[in-house]
Amino acid sequence: MLTSQSFTAALFCSAAMLTPLASSAANKSPNLIVIYTDDHGYADLGCQGILEDVKTPHIDSLAAGGVRMTDGYCTAPQCVPSRGGLLSGQYQNKWGLESNPEFQDASIMANFDKLETLPERLKKAGYATGMAGKWHLGPNEKISSHGFDKVFHKNSNGKGFWNMDLAGKDLEPQIQNGGGYHLDLISDFTCSFIDRFKDQPFFFYLAYRAPHVPLDAPKEYLDRFPGEMPERRRQALAMLSAVDDGVGRIIKTLEKHELKKDTLIFVIGDNGAPYKIHKVDAPGGGPGWDGSLNDPMNGEKGMLTEGGVRVPFVVHWEGTIPGGQVYRQPVIALDVAATAVKLAGLPDDPVLDGVNLMPYLTGKEKGAPHEALHWRWLGQSAIRKGKWKYLRSNEREYLFDMENDFEETNDLLKSHPEIAAGLHAELKSWSDTLSPPGIWVMKSEGMSKTAEKYFDWYIDGKRNVTPPKRDEKGSEPKEDSSAANSKLFKQRDANQDGKVTLDEFIGGRTKNRDRIEQNFKQRDANTNGIWEASEAR
Repeated sequence: MLTSQSFTAALFCSAAMLTPLASSAANKSPNLIVIYTDDHGYADLGCQGILEDVKTPHIDSLAAGGVRMTDGYCTAPQCVPSRGGLLSGQYQNKWGLESNPEFQDASIMANFDKLETLPERLKKAGYATGMAGKWHLGPNEKISSHGFDKVFHKNSNGKGFWNMDLAGKDLEPQIQNGGGYHLDLISDFTCSFIDRFKDQPFFFYLAYRAPHVPLDAPKEYLDRFPGEMPERRRQALAMLSAVDDGVGRIIKTLEKHELKKDTLIFVIGDNGAPYKIHKVDAPGGGPGWDGSLNDPMNGEKGMLTEGGVRVPFVVHWEGTIPGGQVYRQPVIALDVAATAVKLAGLPDDPVLDGVNLMPYLTGKEKGAPHEALHWRWLGQSAIRKGKWKYLRSNEREYLFDMENDFEETNDLLKSHPEIAAGLHAELKSWSDTLSPPGIWVMKSEGMSKTAEKYFDWYIDGKRNVTPPKRDEKGSEPKEDSSAANSKLFKQRDANQDGKVTLDEFIGGRTKNRDRIEQNFKQRDANTNGIWEASEAR
């Protein structure tokens, strides 16, 4: 693991801004590709220079020819709200989206339906729009209603949903049945989209479900990582290698059509990697560690510590953004929409919470793009302003110096109470603009108790959590046998459609609801709000 001093020194090795280069896209709206990875830890790109086992040469080449953001953030430490923030261009809490279960709340998702998403905005500017991979913001059948012309929802090797095939031919919206490894298929779909829409500006959102569980890398990718290592680590590295191969094919497709200099590419993680405190070396999916690593950041998915929200973040635009940059000012996924809207020639919209990054990445503007960044996720909230970060979890509060302690190991609250008080006031003012307002929103007692354990472990050094028991092979025993799991699935599948929703799983029970919901989440391996028959075996 890097130290604060060595990591900080590395930030400046190539941070000097260069003179902007001429771009073939100077008089044309550029294409935009957003690659969004899933539960991808900060350490797991080769260009980060942190670990030697990860192999991502194609993404590393984008960073070498563009910008690696050392302080790039997502808007939430969880999949659904993070995606809501990216595609709306707003802090998702403003329109009521707080955490994963709420994508099943009709009233909240009705707010999403009313929003003008990034693809909807770009369609007004003449863009062709497409997406592939994980959606997680409502029914698959409604993806097109949010501005995407061509759709391939696919986040497993099971059934997907699409309206264009891999040859670029239009289809009636329909179920897609397997046919290969899901990460490879969505990469191929992206290339077909580029082939088809090469002659007009396009926006493509490629949301890889990797390295999120269930861990399912095929042998050809696993074989790239021989030797002794936790099997979950091998799986994560293999899945990321599949992602990187896809990025390589996309780069070649752009080069084939001479579009490399006309295309702005973002590579961003949706949130940090989950450890569930103890990294469990067990094969396959289920709850626990996904094999990815957040080093040297502290904490994990489900926390507003750096390990939960500071993510891999690369920006590339050949010929327009000078290459070789390491950029250390805080940026956030919200900046994608603000940047795209500006480049598309659309009017500024105060609804958007991000900043157009282009002046900062071309050297025209100095200083920080943001005065401050904010987060609220259930009982946690945080503000990053300059080098200071103020963090809350329920009644606990902390103050960290991000320039000298990005690992969040030295709480300065007592030594700088006046700074903490000022940041608390700013955080409170911002939180009053959210829906519902407030510096925290307590929607789950179970999540609150989990946060207590996580902050005990990572921040307060109370390592009193009992590790899970393991069998003689070192693997964590499954909670239920396959037979018992299948029997429970049949009992809960009220309409016998092969899927169990949260409401079906609860079945009208009112006692111990939090525990029941947690039980459901442990079975919902794809975190799509549905326990599928394939996950019950």
